[in-house]
Amino acid sequence: MKLLFAHGWGFDRHFWAPLAALLREWEHVFDDRGYFGAPEKVVPATPCLAIAHSFGTMRVLAEPPPGLVGLVAINGFERFTGEADVPIRVVDRMLRRFASDPRAVLAEFRRTCGCDGPFGAIDPDPLHADLLRLRDEQAPPPAVPAAMLHGANDPILPAAMRSGTMEHPAAGHLLPLEDPEFCARAVRDMAARLA
Repeated sequence: MKLLFAHGWGFDRHFWAPLAALLREWEHVFDDRGYFGAPEKVVPATPCLAIAHSFGTMRVLAEPPPGLVGLVAINGFERFTGEADVPIRVVDRMLRRFASDPRAVLAEFRRTCGCDGPFGAIDPDPLHADLLRLRDEQAPPPAVPAAMLHGANDPILPAAMRSGTMEHPAAGHLLPLEDPEFCARAVRDMAARLA
């Protein structure tokens, strides 16, 4: 079985380095939307366990790879905006500002998440396209066994979007960076369920 990693909006494959380093017993493949360089679309046909962060969860659920056997969704969701979710006006405001200063919108979003680090040159096209997806789309629920992990102090996702999940009492929206060991245990637990 392979581990398929799918990052969220505003990040890339490098986001997974701390968690992937703890899961060396499996082969890794990384899906990358190309926000900071060339995209890499990975569609494993062999059995894979997807580990998705935030918007990456929507992406995996919307287009599940043929080999998908399970999902560990970290700070993830099927739908981002809606009545009990993030208000659509939040994403609309980001989209309006994105038209004139995409880099500033991305930097502000990353700071809100808790990531103040620098980032390189961006490709605004996939970032813009995925903001539209965050505003407008809803993915189907998981058709495979799934574990949902969230941080109790997530500044991005309202409490209603985190109910019924395994909650980290001190983490925020970047759980794989804040406590990769916690996430690794959840991945191992899911892998054991699938064995």
